[in-house]
Amino acid sequence: MGRAMVEVITLTAIIHLVDTFSYSVRLNSVKSGQVALSLSLFNIFALVSRTANTFQAPLVGGIIGISIAQGINPIMDMRIVVFSSTIGTLAGVLLIPTFLKVFEKAVQRLEITGSAPSLVVEALQLNNIKRIISSATRPSKSMFSRLRYRDIPKRLLILNTLVTGIYTIGVLAASYSATLVTAEHRLAVVASSGVINGVASILLTLLIDPNSAVITDQALRGKRPYTDVKALVVLLIASKLVGTLLGQAFFLPAAEVIAFLNR
Repeated sequence: MGRAMVEVITLTAIIHLVDTFSYSVRLNSVKSGQVALSLSLFNIFALVSRTANTFQAPLVGGIIGISIAQGINPIMDMRIVVFSSTIGTLAGVLLIPTFLKVFEKAVQRLEITGSAPSLVVEALQLNNIKRIISSATRPSKSMFSRLRYRDIPKRLLILNTLVTGIYTIGVLAASYSATLVTAEHRLAVVASSGVINGVASILLTLLIDPNSAVITDQALRGKRPYTDVKALVVLLIASKLVGTLLGQAFFLPAAEVIAFLNR
């Protein structure tokens, strides 16, 4: 496995790790009541994820370019990268208890300092890194038991699964489709990755985020129990995990459709 593949796999896993953490921020905002501070601090994590996502396309493009030059079909490499999104999501699930503990302390610290950059600098200090590592917490069965899963809309979960599947393979399918077209069409198919991820982001914003926000807001106002938000987070993460696996099924058909539309 070449260095470029290792970089893409690592980057993809990190992107989905941070995305998984984003679901759990709802738990902290409801539990602490510090919604604005929680969202403000999480924007740092979101910025890291989105910035990392911009680097995925050129890295994948480099792998595809080398494969085309050598006459090799890179489909297995791309499937490994897709699978790394599943690994990143699973890692996020395992690390959520630790993340929430650290995130709660970070929100409290942000309220005192009032400066996100200084908070980041503090977090990168060796002593604080050791504290973060020492605060690692394992997931427990109590996190998933006695939750009212039936009160979470099934349509929301299905949509999240489908949109996650599309988002997972957007850049990869567009890049791979360059191997299915002639040289003069390769730039066009690769550029379509932005459109695919843009559509996925719009669907998340219009169809998934508002419904999730309603449940979270109802819990904040006492109209729903806190456990409903926990059930929401658990099911959204589960549907995200399924979505990354579904990306394996979406990958080749999506690449073929992109190639067909640009011939």
